[in-house]
Amino acid sequence: MTVATRGVAARSRHGWREKVPTVFAWILTLLAVLCAAAAISQLYYMRTQWVRLAVDQLLVPAPANVAYATFIAVLAAGVARRKRLAYWILVGFLSLQLLGDLAAFAFFSLVRMAPPQEWDSDITGLAWYEPWLTAAQMALTVAALAVLGMSSRQFYARVQRASIPKALITLVGLAALFSVLGWMLVEAFPGTLVGSVDRFSYAAERVTGGAVIFDPGREGRAPGWVNLALGVFGAISLCAALYALFRSQRARSALPPDDERRIRALLAKYGERDSLGYFATRRDKAVVFSPTGKAAVTYRVVTGVSLASGDPIGDPEAWPAAIDTWLGHSRAYGWTPAVMGASEEGATAYARADMRVIELGDEAIIHVKDFTLDGRDMRPVRQAVNRVQRAGYTVRIRRHADITPDEMARIIDLAARWRDTETERGFSMALGRLGDPADGRCVLVEALDGEGREAAVLSLTPWGRKGLSLDLMRRDRSSDNGLVEYMVAALVEAAPRLGVERISLNFAVFRAAFEEGARIGAGPVLRGWRRLLLFFSRWFQLESLYRSNVKYRPE
Repeated sequence: MTVATRGVAARSRHGWREKVPTVFAWILTLLAVLCAAAAISQLYYMRTQWVRLAVDQLLVPAPANVAYATFIAVLAAGVARRKRLAYWILVGFLSLQLLGDLAAFAFFSLVRMAPPQEWDSDITGLAWYEPWLTAAQMALTVAALAVLGMSSRQFYARVQRASIPKALITLVGLAALFSVLGWMLVEAFPGTLVGSVDRFSYAAERVTGGAVIFDPGREGRAPGWVNLALGVFGAISLCAALYALFRSQRARSALPPDDERRIRALLAKYGERDSLGYFATRRDKAVVFSPTGKAAVTYRVVTGVSLASGDPIGDPEAWPAAIDTWLGHSRAYGWTPAVMGASEEGATAYARADMRVIELGDEAIIHVKDFTLDGRDMRPVRQAVNRVQRAGYTVRIRRHADITPDEMARIIDLAARWRDTETERGFSMALGRLGDPADGRCVLVEALDGEGREAAVLSLTPWGRKGLSLDLMRRDRSSDNGLVEYMVAALVEAAPRLGVERISLNFAVFRAAFEEGARIGAGPVLRGWRRLLLFFSRWFQLESLYRSNVKYRPE
């Protein structure tokens, strides 16, 4: 099996305009790093940061504030993904700055026309103001707006509208809450700030980013660590808003019933081709169909990546049209398209759509007619099966449709208790549900101990009409070793009764590296790669998956 990945879908060439989003994204990223580093440095010492001050005076506001740095970093990410919303935020940001510069230029030009003795005491301290500096800043801002205006068509990626109100409500609500908490913090540690009004405006200013000064006449400042804490409050508000944004996008990826019926119809006709085809019915996915409706690609948006799994569903002749539709949909929203768990045939189709293909591993497939427990190679499996049989275990194999609701409820409860982690993973090769009425053709394998109690379960999804694909594997940790081998052997034995000719087991990541790297004569690079994988196998199921599959001598 392979993984196909791709950068943002190919765009038409527009000369220098095509590079504008990337250039602005880099500038904003550097600005975010500069502001974050300045905010953190205030904890340890106060020093004139001439680079940041120069940027602040000549280009855009660059306060030493973590919240502002987070906002600029998020804006940079949106600009890099060519989001239309990010474009308008950036244009609005620069336009407001230009208006402020125009107002300041006009005001201080009038001030300088009056004799110094007539200046108000509040502006005497600003005698350092130089009109040419504001003029230079305005010129740069106008140039930036002109470039953005000429490159507006490069920002074509849409944002799902339903996700924006939730994000805005979250942002405004948390910003207000943290402004009050920040005010309480500044009241406790005011530094040189005097008066509750000044302290509240100072706290609100820092929580909301610090780029806009709410009270220009305010004097004093809070300690450096308080400023950092206020900036962190603002960063938390923005991150929570982003979380709400992403959660809303994922919620919109729920598979509608009509689309699920269309997918199941395609699987009924073309389901023999891909062992992972049935997992396209996961209800946390979205789907796009080819113009003819003869093929489809199912996907889920994960932090800006439109992640599909398995091959396209349906007629292979319609695959290119379905892939092009999916890529166009990804391009419209600025998502990076990627595919996990494609077969060689599917990877070829994705490669023809200009996607890069990377081989990660193999799928283990047992052919029922070729499987036997005889022979030296199968000795470990044969011994495990015999040992479990002597211990009094038996196996019961049924279609899900033949299990009563009460029995299924008990099995679901046992499977949940036997799970060794809180988070269920397996977007490509896990159905994510058990006991759903729509999955009646799935097969359940139960291992019962000598007293008739469930000790382990396997659940397998249909692979066309004559195949099964492993979905769920759970067992009681106190049960005997070798129970899974016994269940697999019993399933193969019962396969003819179920009309099954092939069984797909787990996906073995980097199987070739484990197998070839262990052979005598393997090169130093291959041996080193295998040792690295063995090291990471302490935390990830890499070698264990390979060994659990290879014992059955699969294809």
